[in-house]
Amino acid sequence: MDTRITDLPNGLKVVTTSMPAAQSASINIFVGAGSRYEHRRINGVSHYLEHMLFKGTQKRPEAVMISTAIEGAGGRSNAFTSHEVTCYLAKVPYDQVALAVDVISDMVQHSLLAEEEVERERKVVIEEIKRTWDHPAAWAGELAYRAMFGDQPLGWSIAGDEPTVQAISRQDLVDYVATWYVPNNLVASIAGNIDHDEVLGLVAEAFDGAEGHELGGYLPAAQRNGGPAILVETRPIAQANVVMCLEAPGRKDPDRYTMTVLSNLLGSGMSSRLFKEVRERRGLAYSVGCGVSRFLDTGVLSTSAGVSPENVGEAVKVILGEYEKLVDEPVTEEELTKAKDYSAGSFRLGLEDSMSVSRWVGESLITLGEVQDVEDVAAKLKAVTPQDLQRVARRVFADSQVSVAMTGPSDETEPLTALVGA
Repeated sequence: MDTRITDLPNGLKVVTTSMPAAQSASINIFVGAGSRYEHRRINGVSHYLEHMLFKGTQKRPEAVMISTAIEGAGGRSNAFTSHEVTCYLAKVPYDQVALAVDVISDMVQHSLLAEEEVERERKVVIEEIKRTWDHPAAWAGELAYRAMFGDQPLGWSIAGDEPTVQAISRQDLVDYVATWYVPNNLVASIAGNIDHDEVLGLVAEAFDGAEGHELGGYLPAAQRNGGPAILVETRPIAQANVVMCLEAPGRKDPDRYTMTVLSNLLGSGMSSRLFKEVRERRGLAYSVGCGVSRFLDTGVLSTSAGVSPENVGEAVKVILGEYEKLVDEPVTEEELTKAKDYSAGSFRLGLEDSMSVSRWVGESLITLGEVQDVEDVAAKLKAVTPQDLQRVARRVFADSQVSVAMTGPSDETEPLTALVGA
């Protein structure tokens, strides 16, 4: 991939990745702010604003005009909000790249935020929050972060909760845009069958006249100081949904490559240790697995399982046992090679089309300040040794406290407390 980066005079970074064989062009405009940049009263404002930017601009005053512009060209548009970034994106046929740049940049800069639309969309956001609550496994994930981080931004829901969303005003949205939606806090990433200089000219023209200013920051993650390490919420359902979280290496930590391999060895795919032990050998769960989330100053290893209520204690005990094995016993070269090949291979397969490339490149640039070379990442994953894996296992499993969340028919926490030592 041929990736080029240009900084515009107003601070906006434009990064392009040429994929000459592609029939598409994808644009992701990243804003360097997400829910970590909120204070409690306006928790959810980043996500609320993500919705609002599709509701009309000065140039396209009705929501349907935005969707029709992209879809009429055969493309699609979307957006997402995370703890640390918000992103607006579109994928179009490559000869429509100018349209995509125009529409997405228009949304980011010139949203009307009309009062009547703010009130209408408030209901939609609240329904989205309710939908998450209605999904027991997803809600267990929300509770797990609350258990791990407590009352701080990483412990709050990205979407906020119903009281905070009800209280967010149009002025809160306007102020948030003025604070964070400025050129020196944006990255425009475009990938596909495109020319760098052409796209650079389109973006520069779209943001002509926009000015940056000094930016604030996020609240660093604090260690949990008291409070529950276990959160349980009862539901009249048949299955218990368990999520276990531990602190893991963050975005810039040198151990992040080893952590990826460790997570995949432990809980990705049907050949992983957790799948074989929890499901295949013991029949305790239909679904079990783990994954890593990375933030600027910390990370989270999450293990999730859906089990019968009477098997919760045994399942958690088995999972903890698999953690301990990684601490106490070096993995074999054969197993490690499989985990490394899986890690490098799935990373490569995740960069198959213009949208995935655009997103990966843009998110890397806005969070890390650089775009890593694909071959370098793959090489670092392949370079992990048994000693590296055991050292990081000790760092994560021996030196961190497990936080547990569960949604299910029982609120019994004593067995969990006895197992995790909360």
